[in-house]
Amino acid sequence: MNYEEFLNRLSEGGFDEVLKMLYGEAALEKQKKRYGSAVRKFREIYPDRTEFSIFSAPGRTEIGGNHTDHQHGCVLAAAVDVDAIAVVSFHDEGIIRVRSEGYDEDIVNLAEFEVKKSEYGKSTELIRGIAAKFADKGVKIGGFDAYTTSNVIGGAGLSSSAAFEVLIGTIINEQYNDCRAGSEEIAKIGQYAENVYFGKQCGLMDQMACATGGLVFIDFADTEKPVVKKQMYDFSDKNLALCITDTKGSHADLTDDYVAVPSEMKQIASYFNKPYLRIVNEEEFYKAIPELRKKYSDRAVIRAAHFFDENKRAMDEAAALARDDIFGFINLVRKSGISSATLLQNLYSPKNPLNQEIPVALMVSERALAGSGAVRVHGGGFAGTIQAFVPLDKTDDYIYAMESLFGKDSCHIIHIRPIGGIKVDRQ
Repeated sequence: MNYEEFLNRLSEGGFDEVLKMLYGEAALEKQKKRYGSAVRKFREIYPDRTEFSIFSAPGRTEIGGNHTDHQHGCVLAAAVDVDAIAVVSFHDEGIIRVRSEGYDEDIVNLAEFEVKKSEYGKSTELIRGIAAKFADKGVKIGGFDAYTTSNVIGGAGLSSSAAFEVLIGTIINEQYNDCRAGSEEIAKIGQYAENVYFGKQCGLMDQMACATGGLVFIDFADTEKPVVKKQMYDFSDKNLALCITDTKGSHADLTDDYVAVPSEMKQIASYFNKPYLRIVNEEEFYKAIPELRKKYSDRAVIRAAHFFDENKRAMDEAAALARDDIFGFINLVRKSGISSATLLQNLYSPKNPLNQEIPVALMVSERALAGSGAVRVHGGGFAGTIQAFVPLDKTDDYIYAMESLFGKDSCHIIHIRPIGGIKVDRQ
């Protein structure tokens, strides 16, 4: 597809159906302008590339299972209608060039796949790691130039890094692998790149939700072969909006807080000679609490208790939605929020107890909801975002309450997206 073909097809409604599927009908005109702007920017950056394709990969939200995946537990997550898109021109130069909006160009030589620890934390290494893993599988990658833009809010718990990984994986899989890699394999390739090349030991939940699309229940009992069950659910049909609020708390110096959660849970598991809590007998755990308190901290004990309840809750939440029991689901979300606050204790950093943006957001949310809907910490916690299920007739007041605290555009209504990574101009 060239520039003129794209403009004609866009203006004549040729992309309308796929864009409505990805973003909803209300967002159609906004997205058409966004895609047009992205193509114009690509043409400006790479004027010699006359043929191109367009790709999209979504962000994700954690619905249930707060800090369960690292103990081989269960989670409920969903792809959402914020995404990263890429305008891509393929060539045989053996080079990948990616210019992301607001950043310098990333350049990856496809003849150089060694891990560069000095480059940890850079998007170049995510690209290199994804390409390297495909190459390990025997895929011959010619290369491409791409311009990417994303509305997955960085730091808002919607997993902008996983969206980028799935985007790059989808591009390579579509063009050079004849689409042979399924969503699970693309997710694992993204996780590999983040673990090995980017230097971050993440789990698989984020990539799996972004790659699969829809609402997904994932059981990580076997992390090599997780059980993934996909379904669709439209909360608006139940008079609910799914809202994410960025409380604007600083993520600086939180590494120790994040690491402490799995470390303390594994301490408790080690008492039973197990590597993680999923395979510890829950009744034996409760009987052993007096001895556990002699050897480990009280916080480690109650964080383990959170895992046992939260793991079952994630299963029960998925089952409630499967049988269309929205009231049962909302009650479970409320219980999840209470458990994260009182047992998991990930609402603020104990190193900085005077700053409590998430508890403030939860307090004001509860007052705004007045007994309806549900609200909980979202994702890793300690700083960042909260998630709320808000009755549709209260959304305006709820957004006003949140943005009065945290500023304009801090609160977002998001929708579940039915599909993961996609070539938008496939037809």
